[in-house]
Amino acid sequence: MAYSPVLALVFGYLLGSIPFGLLITRAAGLGDVRNIGSGNIGATNVLRTGNKGLAAATLLLDALKGTAAVLIAGRFAPELGLWAGFGAFLGHLFPVWLGFKGGKGVATYLGVLIGLAWQVAVIFAVVWLAVAFLFRYSSRAALTAAVVVPVALYFLSTPQIAGLFAAMSLIVILKHRANIARLLAGTEGKIGAKE
Repeated sequence: MAYSPVLALVFGYLLGSIPFGLLITRAAGLGDVRNIGSGNIGATNVLRTGNKGLAAATLLLDALKGTAAVLIAGRFAPELGLWAGFGAFLGHLFPVWLGFKGGKGVATYLGVLIGLAWQVAVIFAVVWLAVAFLFRYSSRAALTAAVVVPVALYFLSTPQIAGLFAAMSLIVILKHRANIARLLAGTEGKIGAKE
């Protein structure tokens, strides 16, 4: 039986479009997380509420939706895992429920990476943590890790996975354009800072 990459992409998109950061902060009585900080629905902005537990839960759930998309679709055919993972990433970035205005995709990117090449996900985590510890900027850590991942995948995984993450890394960088401008200007908010 042939399975459709389009169906895998749509499945991944719908899973990825669940806005956990928004749902969690509302359930906790903190209102709409889009009204604070960067206006983003991701874990870094949830952290700006001052609640580390909610930020950790957002990070975990945003990553898991990427991993789940890969593993579920991949059970039908390995290549469908790539399509579903990419769909989950796009769903987080452009959720239909929020007018296509979602997060920046880093946690979901990591979740997809865990599903497709967990060894390189470890490299991502080490790079992210090292840069975040040294410089205290989540965006700088994410951008550095996003540059390292496709290179690592080129040597440690398949050309298809490396190519997918080259495209995803480019999207992550584009989604961080404003952060890059603030980093260059010295006005980027540091990890844990309330805005």
